Amino acid sequence: MKIALQGLFPEELQALCQAAGQPAFRGKQLWQWLQIQGATDWAQMGNLPRALKEKLAETHTPAPAKILKESGEPGGTRKWLVGLADGESVETVLIPARERNTVCVSTQVGCKMGCAFCASAKCGFARGLSAGEIVAQVQLVAVALGKRPDNVVYMGMGEPFDNYDETLRSVRILNHPDGLNIGARRITLSTSGVVPGIRRLAGEGLQVELSVSLHAPNPDLRRKLMPIENKYPMDELLRECADYTAKTKRHVTFEYTLVKGVNDSLRDAEELAGRLRRFPCRVNLIPLSPVDEFAGEAPPRPVLEAFLRALETRGVEGTLRESKGKGVDAACGQLRRRAQSGALPQKEDRPD
Repeated sequence: MKIALQGLFPEELQALCQAAGQPAFRGKQLWQWLQIQGATDWAQMGNLPRALKEKLAETHTPAPAKILKESGEPGGTRKWLVGLADGESVETVLIPARERNTVCVSTQVGCKMGCAFCASAKCGFARGLSAGEIVAQVQLVAVALGKRPDNVVYMGMGEPFDNYDETLRSVRILNHPDGLNIGARRITLSTSGVVPGIRRLAGEGLQVELSVSLHAPNPDLRRKLMPIENKYPMDELLRECADYTAKTKRHVTFEYTLVKGVNDSLRDAEELAGRLRRFPCRVNLIPLSPVDEFAGEAPPRPVLEAFLRALETRGVEGTLRESKGKGVDAACGQLRRRAQSGALPQKEDRPD
């Protein structure tokens, strides 16, 4: 595949233009088209010489991603099936809330982690995305919105820390002061619990938010829901999270999907609080979004609220979130899964 220009820093674009026999300032112009204007077509870049564009087009592309299908309604949560140049596809979601717009991006085509109630892994794993393909998702949403999104969360398809280098490169590009300039504290990296990735992130010097999927109050139950427990046990994971907080002075957010009759009892809440109150952190409680292959459902509202109260009375900060997947093909990965099964029409055109 051709290299996505959205994954290159300004100085790299300048070097690219110089290697093509053009002055360095052409690289700055190219950066402006890609990162400020959201250009995805060479024809849009009117102030770049034709010879330069033709030369760069041999090995690079400004269109690594293209919207194939949209679910949802304007003003509400919207999910896009995004096509990639090799015929693969991922999902990108826009989540509006009050005055803020949050983009949820994917970092891999499929996922290796195999979490029980996640649709992303049901179609298997293909590959990691390049930084340019990740950044391009944000740019597509920015064009659809007509403005820069306020927040970016790496909670779409894939495990970000299983694609660490490209993920971090994309974070730095999105955070670049001469680009979209999305504040580091408005960027959230989510992991299913890849301990080496948490350790590496602690040394990056970035003020990003870290979110860790836990989904169970103890190792035995977590192992049934999340196979990663076999590789990175909960006790090791929580120690690493405590070290991360001590080193970065930033709290970790734990994601906890509540499943009726599985992990939603008051005893579960008490056990969870006992493990987490050792260091400053917060818990996002999320009612389950139904997945065809997982026989579970969300608990009723009173149970959700009781679980939250049980955490808070034991000194653990919590937030009860609404599932944002309802009405837009539900859980992460399901829009792509339906497309693969032929349940959705797909456009024939693909990114160049």
